Amino acid sequence: MKDIKLKIVTPEKILFSDKVAQVSISTVMGQVTILPNHIPLVSQLSPGEIVIKNNGKEEGLMAVSGGFVEVLPDQVVILADTAERAEDIDEARAEEARQKAEKLLKTKLIDVEQFAMFTAQIEKEMARLKVARKYRKRGVRTGQN
Repeated sequence: MKDIKLKIVTPEKILFSDKVAQVSISTVMGQVTILPNHIPLVSQLSPGEIVIKNNGKEEGLMAVSGGFVEVLPDQVVILADTAERAEDIDEARAEEARQKAEKLLKTKLIDVEQFAMFTAQIEKEMARLKVARKYRKRGVRTGQN
């Protein structure tokens, strides 16, 4: 089976760069699974998970807070605001951050800009928690560069 080149880049570093069989991502249009020879696509990412598969097996699981994806027939480039491998997520810290953002959202008088900031923080932490919990349940091995 033909593979596609996947590159996941954050402002700090290249998090992943390798050939994969498929990748599933969360976009503002919904969940998208990209296979070799996918039609060209550019989309905004939403907070969620990136699932990387090779030979039908889940090889990588990451949390992403947002960004953009560009899909070409033989290559996928994800420009993520932030992205973390599942095994690097501290579930307790993510839960604490989510609770703190929710508390601030409920208890403070906030303007529209602060509301958007707290809501984005909650979405980011929820994505991190989902990935961390999924990783812990499955014991998924993540891909390395």
